[in-house]
Amino acid sequence: MFTIEFVQGMAVLGAGIAMIGGLGSGIGQGFAAGKAAEAVGRNPEAAGPIRSMMVLGIALAETTGVYAFVVALLLIFMKA
Repeated sequence: MFTIEFVQGMAVLGAGIAMIGGLGSGIGQGFAAGKAAEAVGRNPEAAGPIRSMMVLGIALAETTGVYAFVVALLLIFMKA
């Protein structure tokens, strides 16, 4: 029904679309770091707990980018 070239082209297109998840990851990390810096500026004594919460939030945001990257790699390297 579909040629192999069409399927491979759609897989590469899907991989590019999957990498939009990397954009969301970057936005989430920037938002978390910005709010953490704002919070430390308001309350410097709480820098330790704020930093640990920020690291946890950034790690959770990073998983979105990693999952998008894995999906993109699977789409590119899977044989039809």
